[in-house]
Amino acid sequence: MLMQIRDIIATLEAVAPPHLQESYDNAGLIVGHPDMVVTGVLFCLDSTEAVVNEAVEKDCNLIVAHHPIVFRGLKRFNETTYVERTVMQAIRQNVAIYAIHTNLDNVYRQGVNAKIAEKIGLQNTQILAPKAGFDASTGAGLIGELASEMPEMDFLRHTKNALLAGCIRHTALRGRPVRTVAVCGGSGSFLLPDALKADADAFVTADFKYHEFFDAEGKLVIADVGHFESEQFTIELLYEIVREKFPTFALHLTKTNTNPVFYL
Repeated sequence: MLMQIRDIIATLEAVAPPHLQESYDNAGLIVGHPDMVVTGVLFCLDSTEAVVNEAVEKDCNLIVAHHPIVFRGLKRFNETTYVERTVMQAIRQNVAIYAIHTNLDNVYRQGVNAKIAEKIGLQNTQILAPKAGFDASTGAGLIGELASEMPEMDFLRHTKNALLAGCIRHTALRGRPVRTVAVCGGSGSFLLPDALKADADAFVTADFKYHEFFDAEGKLVIADVGHFESEQFTIELLYEIVREKFPTFALHLTKTNTNPVFYL
């Protein structure tokens, strides 16, 4: 059967509707036309030149990414930045790029944070900060419980291994067990007050700034695992959503590591 880009988009947006994205976001079809016939889909976290080349090699003319390659308006296409080069490479190769970002962050059962919770092993989860005007299944972050409490250092090691993190930056240990855990994929420092209010023992997220670590006030352990590390399994999530609807279609997980951060 011939499948169009709009068919893939409809499947993804049935889980994460566009109206759930934040006002600053740029999710949606960034390059390409919804009527294009799809030869294959490549799922990734970030669209880069290398990912576009990989899509061409795999005969995929649709890239589904979590992060939008174009986040702010572009005024020139001179190939002076990786964003311009990636967009122009995609256009030259007739590869469409679709991004599903904060709308996927804001859903519960098949959202970014549900995948993190699954990897860590959280149970009895619920949205950490419900989105105003929506029901309790829509909003930012997630909070749940481990099957059994763990010493703090054991929990950090467990999380590091579960999320394949190169390292974890964390606040001082409190000498108390961890049972209730809040999570937020990507930059989650804005949810620290919600994690504290919910009496979380630990908060797993990324991109905390130096002074923001002080805001934990010794009331929980902040575990900053890295932005890429916290969201990398979103690729699996997107693959699973589309495969459930189109089990025999050509779907591929990227083999390109787009993490721009390295650890010595």
